[in-house]
Amino acid sequence: MPPTRFDRNRFEDARARIAGSVHRTPLLLSRTLSERVGAPLYLKCENLQKTGAFKVRGALHRLLMLTDAERARGVVTISAGNHAQAVAWAGNAAGVRAVVVMPEGASRAKVEASRGYGAEVVLHGDAKAAFARAYELAEERGLRFVHPFDDEEVVAGHGSCALEIVEELPDVSMVVVPVGGGGLSSGIAAAIAAVRPGVDVWGVEPEGADAMSQSLAAGRAVHLDRVDTLADGLAAPMAGELNHALLAAHARGVVTVSDARIVEALRLLLERTKLLAEPAGAAGLAGLLSGAVPTPTGPAAIVISGGNVDMATLSRLLA
Repeated sequence: MPPTRFDRNRFEDARARIAGSVHRTPLLLSRTLSERVGAPLYLKCENLQKTGAFKVRGALHRLLMLTDAERARGVVTISAGNHAQAVAWAGNAAGVRAVVVMPEGASRAKVEASRGYGAEVVLHGDAKAAFARAYELAEERGLRFVHPFDDEEVVAGHGSCALEIVEELPDVSMVVVPVGGGGLSSGIAAAIAAVRPGVDVWGVEPEGADAMSQSLAAGRAVHLDRVDTLADGLAAPMAGELNHALLAAHARGVVTVSDARIVEALRLLLERTKLLAEPAGAAGLAGLLSGAVPTPTGPAAIVISGGNVDMATLSRLLA
C-alpha cells in the first residue's frame, strides 16, 4: 500500500465523516515547558478526546467505512486498552457489534471501560497471543477484523489530528508524536506532508518497545519477540507495514526514550500544566526533554495521545 494514496482530500474527507462525533481537542501553549525546551511548545490534548485518547478518530472512521455486509457481521479487534475502548465506543455509536481481545495483563480500568462502552471483552495471553486470538475469532465468528494501526481508514482518521494542529498553529515547525504500532504517527506524518510540507515530524517510542525504530533501520516492518515498557499504549509487538512505509517517507525519524524519562515527563505535565497523561501520552515530551528529539527551530506541538491511567498505577509511578 504505497504512501501516495494519502493526499489532502483523503484526510479532509475522513475529518468530515467523524466531525461532530469526536472532539476538536484544544492546542494549549505551555510557557513553562517552552522554557525547558527552548522554543514555544504547544500541547495537543488528545487526553481530553472521547474515551480519553486519540484512538476514536481512527476507530470511528474505520467503522463508518464498513460495507453493509461487514456492519451486519460485526467487528473484532486487539488492543491493550485505548483502541479497545475506541472500537467499543465507535461500535456503540455506529450500531456495530464489537468484540475486543485484550492481553490478560491489560489495565483493569481499560477492560471495564471497554465493557462499559458495550463491547464483548476477551482476555487472552500477552499482546502477541492476543493478536493471534483476534484473528481466530474473526475466522470462527465471521467478524471483520479491525487492525489497531495497520489500516488505511484508521490512519486517515488519525490524520484529522494533524489538520487541527496546522490550522490553529500555522507557523508550526515541528510535531512530536508517540509511536506504538504507528497508526497515529503515520497518519500525522502523512497528513502534515499533504497540507504543510516542510514541517518536521518526529516519533518517540519506549526503549523496551522499539519496533518502529528497528523497522526504519532495517527498511521493513519488524516484529518483536517481547516488549518491556510501562507505557502499555505503546507496547505493540510489531510495526505496521503501512505505518512503516508512511513514516519512512514522511517523518524525520523515530527516537527512543527510557521508561524513567517517560515518568518524569508524566509528572511534569501533571505538576506544571495540570494535564493528566498516561505514560504513552507523555512520550513526546520525554523525547524533547531528553534531547533525543532535536530542539525545534520554531513553534512546536506535541501530541498528548491519551490520559487513561488508573489511580493505583498513577500513585505507583509518582511515588
